[in-house]
Amino acid sequence: MIPWLLIDKTTLVGGEEMSLHRRDDEFVIRVGRQELMNSRMHGSEDALGELASQAISDRAKPRMLIGGLGMGFTLAAALKALPTDAEVIVSELVPAVVEWNRGPLSSFSAGGLDDPRVELYLGDVAALIGEASGDFDAIVLDVDNGPEGLTQDTNDTLYTPAGLQAAHRALRPGGVLAIWSVSQDAAFSRRVKKAGFSVTEVPVHAHGSRGRRHFIWLAQKK
Repeated sequence: MIPWLLIDKTTLVGGEEMSLHRRDDEFVIRVGRQELMNSRMHGSEDALGELASQAISDRAKPRMLIGGLGMGFTLAAALKALPTDAEVIVSELVPAVVEWNRGPLSSFSAGGLDDPRVELYLGDVAALIGEASGDFDAIVLDVDNGPEGLTQDTNDTLYTPAGLQAAHRALRPGGVLAIWSVSQDAAFSRRVKKAGFSVTEVPVHAHGSRGRRHFIWLAQKK
């Protein structure tokens, strides 16, 4: 078997190491020894961008906030589905992830960071949400592994009652909060509903039509 080649690494705020590895045309991003994402398993990331974009497709000049750049698959899917007059703000906390997306991972986002509709914010998406009031038609969160954070403990605040209420305030009437998760969480679904959303849970295959499933919450502001 061909061994993994270390491409680059960075140290997160909490002291953990995040690294990018390549094997032939396959890439993985790891935190410590834990695989965070794999370029061959992006079906659910594609679906996240597509579903959120479709939910606001009837709006004029839709404005979307994406929290978490990852390997760029969610951004690429959103840009493919959104109209030419859309505005997409991408918030990424880890500078190295942005560098990787402009370098070895650039093909996965189809050059999304250079799309004229896209504005990059290097920082915490929670800060942007907290400052907003009716500013977005959709907020898309592809942060860590969902409600159970992996890379940054501070990301957990996004999924608390206060964090969900902040997202509710940041959305325009009828706006959509779309959240990716590695696993289902009934307690979190109830939390989202209590924050003032109607909720649809969508199971999506990570790769192809079989095998491992991830979950997407599509929550519409009441």
